[in-house]
Amino acid sequence: MFRIHKVYDDSLPSEREAIAQVQDILRTEFRGLHECDIVKLPHTLRNPFKYRFRSILFVADDSHGNVKGFAVLLHAPDIGFCFLDYVSAGRGMSGGGIGGALYERVRDEARILGTMGLFFEALADDQKFCSDKTLIRQNRSRMRFYERYGARPIINTAYETPMVEGDKCPPYLVYDPLGRDAPLSAESLRKVVRAILERKYGSCSPPGYIDMVVNSIRDDPVGVRPPRYAVAGQAAIRKGAGWCIDRCIGLVINDRHEIHHVRERGYVEAPVRISSILKGIESLDIFEKKKPRHYPEKLIKKVHDAEFVEYLKRMCSRLEKGPSVYPYVFPVRNTTRPPHDLPIRAGYYCIDTFTPLNRNAYIAAKRSVDCALTAAAMLLEGYRLTYALVRPPGHHAEWKAFGGFCYFNSASVAADFLSAHGKVAVLDIDYHHGNGTQEIFYERSDVLTISIHGAPDIAYPYFSGFRDERGRGAGQGYNVNYPLREDIGGEEYRKVLSKALRKVVRFRPKFLVLPFGLDTAKADPTGTWSLTEKDFEANGRLIGALHLPTVIVQEGGYRIRSLGANARHFFIGLWESACSRMIKES
Repeated sequence: MFRIHKVYDDSLPSEREAIAQVQDILRTEFRGLHECDIVKLPHTLRNPFKYRFRSILFVADDSHGNVKGFAVLLHAPDIGFCFLDYVSAGRGMSGGGIGGALYERVRDEARILGTMGLFFEALADDQKFCSDKTLIRQNRSRMRFYERYGARPIINTAYETPMVEGDKCPPYLVYDPLGRDAPLSAESLRKVVRAILERKYGSCSPPGYIDMVVNSIRDDPVGVRPPRYAVAGQAAIRKGAGWCIDRCIGLVINDRHEIHHVRERGYVEAPVRISSILKGIESLDIFEKKKPRHYPEKLIKKVHDAEFVEYLKRMCSRLEKGPSVYPYVFPVRNTTRPPHDLPIRAGYYCIDTFTPLNRNAYIAAKRSVDCALTAAAMLLEGYRLTYALVRPPGHHAEWKAFGGFCYFNSASVAADFLSAHGKVAVLDIDYHHGNGTQEIFYERSDVLTISIHGAPDIAYPYFSGFRDERGRGAGQGYNVNYPLREDIGGEEYRKVLSKALRKVVRFRPKFLVLPFGLDTAKADPTGTWSLTEKDFEANGRLIGALHLPTVIVQEGGYRIRSLGANARHFFIGLWESACSRMIKES
């Protein structure tokens, strides 16, 4: 079993470890490669302008991060082509489908980038160029594989001319049209060949060599060798055990949410919310389910007061099965001396009268945090999009208070966890203001918090979410609120969302955390806006176009009839945009 994902740079520990393992494979499998070319790999990922190619590294690894193979793809956006620099399985890993899976992923990427085709060098399989019979057999085996995809050597050029006289077995330049029938023009190939030779070999090529090869390209359209081993265009179909984790959405579901079922009439935060969303998205072939992992309570206590956390745990564990406890006494005059009786003390830690405590509230809320942290950790492992489908929600939970159906702020715990690896933007698109998220990060500059919500004079929680709440101290300017009027439709919402996304781009975060509310939908019992399926899909496309590693954490959304359809359309837009050729990667 293996998985494939991109390594974008060496900013994360997991990425540095993957690059180090790739470098080891280069040393063992490409013995003629100079050490300086191996050492510069992370630099090529970070600085495409210096090397005039944008390097894209794909690794195939197992669930423990052991690299089994890799591919390095060079993209020349100024000319519009891709060059496969390396593709290799690790020692003893050949024959397991790794090389084929990596090649398919590379072809997929070249198509996404809208290139004219994929080019690479392959050692000659003809005795006219290579006299080593053992090497010839290996080269023929490789060419047989590539021909199954329609990739063939370009003919009638001087590309096979050795740079150094006497070199044996020079490479062909192979062209993979990626399944397209459009011919390759001589002018296009001249640009491609000059770019390859100048940018890869310019420092070692003899005078006049590059011009000689470029000027030898005269066929128009360019000729390719007839197939020798396979029927042209007969692509290989991989049925191996590999999957592309940067091309799917990791899905983590709170498997303990049903135990927190408050049956009082009118209580809308019910288990059916999760099943409705799942029913809407389960037919999409873009999710990969992962079980939630257990995380220590200390991560919760980094964003919540330790006494508050301990109170919730003790209070819930002491309650008997049956009716819930609702806060009804609030210490507005003296908050320093909480009542001794735990049920009465509920108001000391709560912001409203309708969020109950019961025997299972702590267990379900802790599991929601575990799910959000699992989804966040998956970003560090190479996933680009993850979704924590949880209840109870969390964005109303403050440093020292619960409320709004929220007990622990799962999205904030995830954001704080990711902030150890780079700046984080939190974009809250729930109908209600994320007062808890705002308070938790109000004095921090490493986490940008943005919320689009119903104005406080019309929408819960009523006391926060004003436009002039912009942060304090080091966090001044890093909290942004967009309070909107009661009758907002999809088009006006997208204008505000676009403004918010521009602020995210200017912040240049490493990660995006998205507290995701479906209560902006038309006829939601807790909201007043009128967003439709098409609006959710359009919003997803806008957010996906950021192409940031993103963890989505479920918050509100209470109209059961439309929950599944709205979620489905949002994720269609998000995924298609994140994977489209319109993506502008850094």
